Amino acid sequence: MIHLRRVCFVIGIFVALVPAIYGQTPQATAPEISLSVSGEVERPLKLTAVDLGKLPRRSVRAKDHGGNGSEYEGSPLVEVLKLAGVKFGEGLRGKNLALYLVAEASAGYRAVYALPELDPAYTDKVVMLVDKRDGKALDAKEGPLRLVAPDEKMRARWVGQVTGMVIKRAQ
Repeated sequence: MIHLRRVCFVIGIFVALVPAIYGQTPQATAPEISLSVSGEVERPLKLTAVDLGKLPRRSVRAKDHGGNGSEYEGSPLVEVLKLAGVKFGEGLRGKNLALYLVAEASAGYRAVYALPELDPAYTDKVVMLVDKRDGKALDAKEGPLRLVAPDEKMRARWVGQVTGMVIKRAQ
């Protein structure tokens, strides 16, 4: 009986130490990516990582809230909204200029963007929906998805843990 306990103890230690010996650490499962796009859109959507992976990707360099420069990777937010049928370019005129986006985070944080702020026909600035920072997936505090507006000084509309986008009309 004592030998069996020792064997189990040794096996337990071995199992715990092998990953550390070989430089491997247990991987936390990545949070599942899910993003809804709803409101005044042609096609309400529930997007996954696979859906977002099909969009054009690019990188932007920006300073975070602490003033540290980082490379963020993802897709321009306008590309996500186009999937839902949101009109940009020539379609963003007249009554459509009263449309705005409410970005929603899992913790209840929200931020607003007017659609012309996102439209390349109106501005050279870009708002990105990112899933990577400095080549790595965003950590749980920031992600799995985050809005990044590289040209904004306050970064208050850099919504982390984004779960939804709602298009609304100003009254």
